[in-house]
Amino acid sequence: MILTNIKLKNIKYLILFFSLLLTQYGYAQQKPQSKPNILMIAVDDLNDFIGAMGNPDAITPNMDKLAKRGVLFTNAHCQAPLCGPSRASILTGLRPSSTGIYGMIADNDIKQVNSLTANTKNLPQYFKDAGYRILGVGKVFHQHFPDGLLDEDGGASEYGPNPATKFKWDKKGTATDWGAFPQTDQEMPDDHATEWTVSQLAKRHDDPFFLSVGFIRPHVPWYVPQKWFDLYDPAKLHLPPYLANDRDDLPAITKKIDDWPMMPTAEWAIKNNEWRNILQAYLACVTYTDHNIGRVLDALEKSDYANNTIIVLWSDHGYRLGEKNTFAKVSLWDRATRAPLMFAGAGISSSKKIDKPVELIDIYPTIIDLAGLNPYKANEGFSLKPLIINENAKWKHPAITTWGKNNHSIKTADFRFIQYEDGSQELYDILKDPNEWHNLAPEQRYSRTINKLKKQLPKTNKDWAKESFYNANEYFKNKGLLKDTVMP
Repeated sequence: MILTNIKLKNIKYLILFFSLLLTQYGYAQQKPQSKPNILMIAVDDLNDFIGAMGNPDAITPNMDKLAKRGVLFTNAHCQAPLCGPSRASILTGLRPSSTGIYGMIADNDIKQVNSLTANTKNLPQYFKDAGYRILGVGKVFHQHFPDGLLDEDGGASEYGPNPATKFKWDKKGTATDWGAFPQTDQEMPDDHATEWTVSQLAKRHDDPFFLSVGFIRPHVPWYVPQKWFDLYDPAKLHLPPYLANDRDDLPAITKKIDDWPMMPTAEWAIKNNEWRNILQAYLACVTYTDHNIGRVLDALEKSDYANNTIIVLWSDHGYRLGEKNTFAKVSLWDRATRAPLMFAGAGISSSKKIDKPVELIDIYPTIIDLAGLNPYKANEGFSLKPLIINENAKWKHPAITTWGKNNHSIKTADFRFIQYEDGSQELYDILKDPNEWHNLAPEQRYSRTINKLKKQLPKTNKDWAKESFYNANEYFKNKGLLKDTVMP
């Protein structure tokens, strides 16, 4: 009996010993992470149609929830109002005027532009060199990612699927069209991007990760299944502010730069009773993408990384939906330059809205700062961490947007100033005129204000990089202005 008790006691000790050994081995294998993970969500062509940003119609519960969890910048502006150059700027931390990347550019060509881009690490590469595992899916750079950058690749995304014939708009030079298509979410490329991202968050990652997911919608064509259209009654939607003679006080150059005959105009939309249908389609695409964002955020919340992940969500630029008589991006006015930007997660306080003008180029230094990494001297933007910590912190930087060589917009808390390559100017008092309808530049009493704002224009204005000419259209080659850009 005594021998039996001794044996039982020894067995218990052995079980305890091996349990401790296995536990220690498990800890050694898992390696507690001292660095926060990064989840970066990029949305294509998303303007301020988010409930949290004040849109009265948008059904965006997941983006609204994310904004409430963290910090929402309601006055963030792109560095270029076109996908390719905007994303190149965000991900290199360099201004278009510094690189010459004013138009579309292939992902692998960014490094080839000049010595500046050749010697600058892009944002994921910076984290890779800091010991992060780089995971990505969908449209993050212009097409996907440069070759060799990703440790785990979920694949690029297409802009389709497309019906056999277009529903409403069939002009050459643009994918613009709207209507309910296809039948199911599973046929959408963003559904695959979502599924892949969710699967990555369910995996075990021993090293800190930088996970990027790029969603296509609401980029044209505005196609999503019927159930998303059914959420919106076109008759109840709020039309954007519109002034029929809005362009009457603009300099002549704007009529060349903002000439997009392949795109619908507000006049056409009014005449053909399509404006509200376009808004319905755009909002349906926004809500579809919000649903996918929610799936990703739910997966993160259920994962082992919920408390140690920084989330950043951005869009590459805004999108005009009838403002200035056009349905397009590609301009230096507010609706085309302003884009959603929010941060949430590890170490970030909640329920903050910041209306100071900031830039998308600030994303790179901000993520570095929030992750506790050393600043990267090549960055031309500024860390937003001081504002994230204290929304009342002093912020002296304007938001600068560039659309081709020597065409710049300066956005401050009070004014938007635009100077074009021929010296023409626009000035708007955005506190009194938020729709930018009344050009004050010709008025002598604003000369001092203009001179002050001119001092903030970029000092470097590189020539167009030949690598950013791809997809150029003969129409623009013959225009003489912005001749090497691409149709929206």
